[in-house]
Amino acid sequence: MLKVGQEGFFYKYVTEQDVEIFAEVSGDKNPLHLDEEYAKGTRFHGRIAHGMIGAGFISAAIAGVLPGPGTVYLSQMLNFERPVRIGDRMTARIKVLKIERKKSFELATLETTCVNQDNEVVISGKAQVIPPGE
Repeated sequence: MLKVGQEGFFYKYVTEQDVEIFAEVSGDKNPLHLDEEYAKGTRFHGRIAHGMIGAGFISAAIAGVLPGPGTVYLSQMLNFERPVRIGDRMTARIKVLKIERKKSFELATLETTCVNQDNEVVISGKAQVIPPGE
C-alpha cells in the first residue's frame, strides 16, 4: 500500500551507448550531445547527455520501484537544473507527496528528483500517477 513519505530509488551510469541510442530513437541529434568538438565551443565545454535520458531514469523509478509495475503515468513537470555528462552516476528519487481518492481510482502526486554522483540535483519536478491496482 502506497503511503505519503515513501521513497524509491533507481541508479544508473550514463553511457556513450545510452546517448547514441537515445539520439537514434528520439531523432534528437543535436551536436551538443554527439559531437565533442562542437560541444567544446559551447557553454558546457564538452558533450552533455540529453536531458530526457535523466527524465527516463525517473520514469524507470516510477515504473519499476515506486509505485512500481502497473503504474499509469499521467503527468510530469521537469526542471533541468544542471547538465548530465557521459559517465555520471545518476540516482532518480521518487517521494510520495500526496494521495487522493478520486471517484473510481487513487491519484498520487510524487516528487521526482535526479541527482548526480556529487549529489547535485540535475532534474527536479513532480509527477501524477495512478498507482497499480487502481
